[in-house]
Amino acid sequence: MSFNSSSKNGKFAWLRTRSNAFLNRFAVTENTFMAFIAAFIGVAAGFGNIAFRKAIQFFHWLVVENGSDFFGVTLPTHLTIGDWSPTRLYVILFPMVGGILMLFFWVFLAKDMKFNFSRFLEVVNLHGAKIPGRIALTSGISSAITLGTGGSAGQEGPIALIGGAIGSQFGQAFKMSADRLKILVACGAAGGVAATFNAPIAGVFFGTEIILVSTFAVSSFTPIVIASTLSTAITRTFIPEAESFITPEYIMATPWELIFYVVLGGIIGLLSAGQIDIHYRIKDFFDRLKINRLVKPILGGMLVGAIGVVFPQIMGNGYEFMGEALSGEGAMLILAALCLVKALATAITIGSGLPGGLFAPVLVTGSFAGGAFGKLLTLLFPGMALIPGSFALAGMGAFLAGTMHAPATAIFLVFEMTGSYQAILPIMLASVSATAIARWCKKDCLDTVELSRAGIDLEAGKERNIMKALKVKDAMESNPEVVNEDMTLGQFSDFISEAKNTSFPLVDKDGNLTGVITMQDFLGVVFDPDLKDLVVVKELASPNVITTTEEEDLDTCMRKLGYRDFKQLPVVDSSTGKKLLGIIFRRDIISAYNRSLVSHSLEKRRNE
Repeated sequence: MSFNSSSKNGKFAWLRTRSNAFLNRFAVTENTFMAFIAAFIGVAAGFGNIAFRKAIQFFHWLVVENGSDFFGVTLPTHLTIGDWSPTRLYVILFPMVGGILMLFFWVFLAKDMKFNFSRFLEVVNLHGAKIPGRIALTSGISSAITLGTGGSAGQEGPIALIGGAIGSQFGQAFKMSADRLKILVACGAAGGVAATFNAPIAGVFFGTEIILVSTFAVSSFTPIVIASTLSTAITRTFIPEAESFITPEYIMATPWELIFYVVLGGIIGLLSAGQIDIHYRIKDFFDRLKINRLVKPILGGMLVGAIGVVFPQIMGNGYEFMGEALSGEGAMLILAALCLVKALATAITIGSGLPGGLFAPVLVTGSFAGGAFGKLLTLLFPGMALIPGSFALAGMGAFLAGTMHAPATAIFLVFEMTGSYQAILPIMLASVSATAIARWCKKDCLDTVELSRAGIDLEAGKERNIMKALKVKDAMESNPEVVNEDMTLGQFSDFISEAKNTSFPLVDKDGNLTGVITMQDFLGVVFDPDLKDLVVVKELASPNVITTTEEEDLDTCMRKLGYRDFKQLPVVDSSTGKKLLGIIFRRDIISAYNRSLVSHSLEKRRNE
């Protein structure tokens, strides 16, 4: 095995040279070497997680703890509103300070600040997975400020970027191919998430189901397992108190109660779709807001702080309050209210430009929703001995599965975080039900809406995304060979003797499309001289025509051509669907795709 190295004077050339010598000497296979690299990435991601946690703790101490002591603010530590005091109003200042500290990043590192998790997925799956190493630093520090100062966000998005950047740097150092580099980025992201949640199996599924868009292959699975395992081992060694929750033992009194978990999944599926909608409505609001870009994070922090005055539980990741919900604590109405305001606060935090992840807020919101549902059931069915904490547990998985469209990741993450094997059946039922309902309501998950708006479909792959970005007007022929519908067979015979094609659109005197005639339609009567002046081509043409429009993308157009193996489609106006504007051929679509592919490749090389 050898690496692609065009120049020994380039970056890391000495490392590649020595690695080549080592691998050739001991005949190490590429898969074995990938496993070694994954191990190093896992260890690095584990230490990256520790550094990220310490940064969050530092900013929390700097702003929230010192601020609370200075202003005399007492925040509730349970799922209650707590004793009211005028000093609680100072809570508004904590997330605002986070917005102010973010000014540095938006002024000097604006490009990095726009590199969110959606952009990360796009780069990994469509643009060669080359992630700048500085992303690990900028994403880590800026997200630590958000979380430490009380912004409603999570750790998993930033740690995925941190781990992914680490994995990408390892791959770039060894000049790995794009496919191998993509796997190493998934190793880093999976290792970061596994370390964050103390959940190696969930980290594996995160890497395969979310980062690699459900690409389960042995070549990628083995390195991701290694990275997730070692990163979790690092966290457990240096932070023994890493996230784990004590949950009530689940005892199924009767199989009929599983129906309640299916109902819970359905309700949470609807709530998940609602959160996706609210999240992007608020983001769009901030995008349209006609104020300076630098003011928006401060405004977002102020709004989150205002919510925190009444519901301080929404600030930060909220894990301590999720633990109480899993223990069955909290009144039904408070849990229901916290479910709604936590989703709102998260949307404001991320939408205003305060960086952070979405997994933790989604888990917390799900526990509140499930806990409230469980409390309601205990009131409605007091004789069934239902456990509200079990519904909070299932709600965690269901909300994560519904918003991220990732049921496997959700099931294993909740199982590993809580260690509750008895509740695996309810978790599975609720998560699958929520995913089905959420997918029915919303095609995209919380992390892919931005990509879909830009015409990007990660599951489609690079080829289809290039085709989706191109329009019919970019490839169509504007002056095609057309046949007047009143043309006789004799005239048509003279016409085709000089024509370039074998199929022609028919138009009336106003230029409206009325049908299509092909050489095959004509051959049946061409040898009867008595018909050449009596029959018009309209009588032989097919009136049912599949058409396209100028604004339709080439991917959709190509699929229309494939339905009946057509070689061309008439292009009509979108308003009436009758006026013929041109014609598009299969060969023209392929040529347009090739030109765009070459253009993308040249641009990519210029940016490298």
